[in-house]
Amino acid sequence: MRPPSYEGRGITNLMAHLGAALGAPAGPCPGLDPEVGLELDGAETVILWVIDGLGAEFLAQRPGSALAEDWLATLDSVFPATTSAAITTFMTGQPPRGHGVTGWNMYVHELGAVTAWLPFGPRAGRLQWGDGVPGAEALLQRDSLLDRLAAEAHVVQPQWLIDTPYTRATAGERARRHGYEDLAGLVERVRALATEGGGRRRFVYAYWPDLDALCHQHGVASAPAAEHFAALDAAYRRLREALRGTAARLVVTADHGLVDTAPGRTMYLEDHPELAETLALPLCGEPRAAYCYLRPGAEAAFDAYIRERLGEVCELHTAQGLVEAGWFGPAPEHPQLRRRIGDRVVLPAAGWVLKDRLQGEEPFRQVGVHGGASPAEQRVPLIAAAA
Repeated sequence: MRPPSYEGRGITNLMAHLGAALGAPAGPCPGLDPEVGLELDGAETVILWVIDGLGAEFLAQRPGSALAEDWLATLDSVFPATTSAAITTFMTGQPPRGHGVTGWNMYVHELGAVTAWLPFGPRAGRLQWGDGVPGAEALLQRDSLLDRLAAEAHVVQPQWLIDTPYTRATAGERARRHGYEDLAGLVERVRALATEGGGRRRFVYAYWPDLDALCHQHGVASAPAAEHFAALDAAYRRLREALRGTAARLVVTADHGLVDTAPGRTMYLEDHPELAETLALPLCGEPRAAYCYLRPGAEAAFDAYIRERLGEVCELHTAQGLVEAGWFGPAPEHPQLRRRIGDRVVLPAAGWVLKDRLQGEEPFRQVGVHGGASPAEQRVPLIAAAA
């Protein structure tokens, strides 16, 4: 396992590249390596379509697809390779070290609670934080890349997502938000925005979540995932054809890939009571990258248990060591980052997960998983349709 690239071959560099092309001030990461060859000169409208879960390994198994036909390069996601961290990078242009979103479940010191960041509510239950706590905007403390562009900005998302606390925090103040109900609706909305610009420069960010959801439910290698990819590829063909000959540039990438797990590769903390006794908080982060907050004086016992009992299927790191080794990207650093990654980080081997359960939570039932540092999770395609 290795840290992702933030020097020219990562999604952070893609956002720096797009931002520079659309007039945004430089951020902490450079643009894409010139060898990637993403040409945006003359593009009146730049479209970034993020397909959640479309990993490079998944696409490589479908060489006859239109998406594979236009595959330009392979990029790294961020660490952890998960939606909350990666989408926040797309929306802010910052690596996780800068934006401070470090996983699905984060200990948010300002709220004194383990928080599911995307739903923006307490981990236990399906609630959202109410009016009595700071909003996602205040906790993020980072402005949206879309507000820094010298171009119109549009966000195209599922209807249920366009007015969530997370979207309001990351889409910024200037971007117009557009909802859709299905894949055909996404294609039509993007086509209309790209072809009705009236000579104005535009950036269109579009997001599709369902491939990831199906891989979680059925597995990366499942028939439902394959059937859905075929529908996605057909939608891409339609959009590519609709934009042919226009001044629009269509770019497609993903937030992460996935790997399949199995019940026999799920480690429940309740089956390791001696390990659980060393923890001061529930596990945070991701089942593929667990942030562990230790009780004072329990460091040696925790480290010994992981190495002696779980060392064959888990890598153990100090959280500070991962920051210093560049896993979360370069500085500047979000003021709350260190509080959001615990004391130790456990990285299970590919296909393995480490999970705990709080009162009332359902057992872990995902088949496809992500968040770790394996190539299948980290590597995503960069696709660009010819003008």
